[in-house]
Amino acid sequence: MLEPVMRHSLKRRPVMRRRCSGLSMIELLVGTAVGLVVAAAAAAVVGANVRENRQLQLEARLMQELRSTAGLVARDLRRAGYWSASASGVRGESASAPTPNPHRALSPQTAASDAVQLSFSRPAGDDMALDDDERFGFRLRNGVVEVQLGAANWQALSDAGTLRVTAFRVEPFIEEIDLQGFCEHACAVGNTSCPPRQQVRSFALSIAARATDDPAVTRSLRSRVRVRNDAVVGSCQE
Repeated sequence: MLEPVMRHSLKRRPVMRRRCSGLSMIELLVGTAVGLVVAAAAAAVVGANVRENRQLQLEARLMQELRSTAGLVARDLRRAGYWSASASGVRGESASAPTPNPHRALSPQTAASDAVQLSFSRPAGDDMALDDDERFGFRLRNGVVEVQLGAANWQALSDAGTLRVTAFRVEPFIEEIDLQGFCEHACAVGNTSCPPRQQVRSFALSIAARATDDPAVTRSLRSRVRVRNDAVVGSCQE
């Protein structure tokens, strides 16, 4: 009775093989390559966005600096020739001759230039004379626009750490108005100083610069400035 049982127990049982789950070497290499491509594309997009944002910031800072510089130049050009004692320049009932405006001079007068010279009255100045602290000006020097505050006091106006000014140009324009109608007598033939003429002066201001951190970023600005204090040249025939 035991023989069949023993025979049955001696039979070889089939071996159950388990299938191993995972990635093969080829699949791993392909996955790694795809991941590197995706990471490289993402890095390129991020880098492009960073460069674009940086360029936009440089352009904004450059334009802000140009506007600030041009605004200060325009402000002083508008005030050029202001004389607090202007009533002294008009002939009155007294026999004394009128006093000429000491702040009338303004350069450039005819041709464009990279420098400006002007003056105007200050509250603490002498109304009848041109003081040293009433002299002002602007000029381009070594990529920086400088401002003159006094006879020999030049200071940097533009920020050299932000931009390098490549061009600074001031071009004058003069329109003359004939004042013969205010004279009692007609002008003699050959008298070049008669009749008096009112000079309406304006300037075309242009500034160009490039960013210090990135020379490829360049900007320019152009504006027109009207001098508020007109000059009178010539005189009536006595």
